[in-house]
Amino acid sequence: MPVFTFSGKNASGQKISGERVAVNKQVLISQLRRERITTGSIREKGKEFSLPTFGSGKVKTKDIAIFFRQFSVMIDAGLPLVQCLEILAANQENPAFQKTLNGVRTTVEGGSTLANAMRQYPKVFDDLTTNMMDAGETGGILDIILQRLAQYVEKAVKLRSAVKSALIYPVAVVSIAILIVGALLKWVVPIFANLFVGLGVTLPLPTRIVVGLSAFVGQFWWFFIVGAVAIVFGIKQVRKHPRGRYYFDYMLLKLPVLGLLLRKIAVARFTRTLGTLITSGVPILEGLAITAKTSGNAVLEEALMKVRKAIEEGRTIVDPLKECGVFPNMVTQMIGVGEATGAMDSMLQKIADFYEDEVDSATRDMLAMLEPIIIGVLGISIGGIVISLYLPLFSMIAKLAG
Repeated sequence: MPVFTFSGKNASGQKISGERVAVNKQVLISQLRRERITTGSIREKGKEFSLPTFGSGKVKTKDIAIFFRQFSVMIDAGLPLVQCLEILAANQENPAFQKTLNGVRTTVEGGSTLANAMRQYPKVFDDLTTNMMDAGETGGILDIILQRLAQYVEKAVKLRSAVKSALIYPVAVVSIAILIVGALLKWVVPIFANLFVGLGVTLPLPTRIVVGLSAFVGQFWWFFIVGAVAIVFGIKQVRKHPRGRYYFDYMLLKLPVLGLLLRKIAVARFTRTLGTLITSGVPILEGLAITAKTSGNAVLEEALMKVRKAIEEGRTIVDPLKECGVFPNMVTQMIGVGEATGAMDSMLQKIADFYEDEVDSATRDMLAMLEPIIIGVLGISIGGIVISLYLPLFSMIAKLAG
């Protein structure tokens, strides 16, 4: 087995480092976590300066959902674990996923648990999956856990698809509008500008603005491409830094319409994830840590970690949820009722169902509101350019008629 060098802090906050033998990096992280060691860096000895690998392939979320569903049926039918993995890998069309499943099967055949075998592939099986698998193997309810995972992933795919499908139309219309305006300024307006110069016409202000803008676009068209690339690169760099990512996500949540939609998505994802974990037997502290990591929003992640710390100090979950200011009052009240009645898992699932419906409704409302705005802006932009080009011609016709 490979030897890893690690550094981190123990429970009392002292810095420690050393070497450990483990099956893989994820197994070592789990071992250190059980010893209450917060890991800083972990590297395989002899490969500290190895180059990154590329082209490993991407596994779609939909493929993972189908895998969980098929896996649960096979386990429920009584097939051995290794045989299930062998059949599922053989029938997998995605080469990257097939390679992953074969690796999991080989590790399980070597005597490892399914959860630890999956921890070898963190890009495919996240902490939520591996912790639920661990709970399923320990409790002997692996088939039920797989069904819950399948339902969770399917609902996550549905939620993501609803948001994407709602954004396709406005993004497509805006992109086409930009291309049309750019084409008019780059190729059509210069033709009219040359015509006006030849005729010696005095141009009105709107026409002069459009001609000047056309000249700028014709000469500095590359500026827009460089600017777009710089903005995308800048956002990526900001999001790489923890505080930068926090403030960027905070600004997104404060946007007038989109911010409300993003907040509802975050609540739906949080309640669905935590509810699934608690239902599967994962302790609430571990569940909150996993939910924070998989939330996809730095503001929500920080809030959940504060909630987790408050629960460690002996407080209930409701008060710190209210104090963080991220969750609506209805959500905290329902969670409080669930905690008081001992039915928090089912209450979280009900909240998730409600907010997923709210996301569908909010995306439809946003699309209905954006559609006339986009069409109006498009009409004003293109119509304004066309009218400004014809204004000198109208004045010429009026003089000739007079």
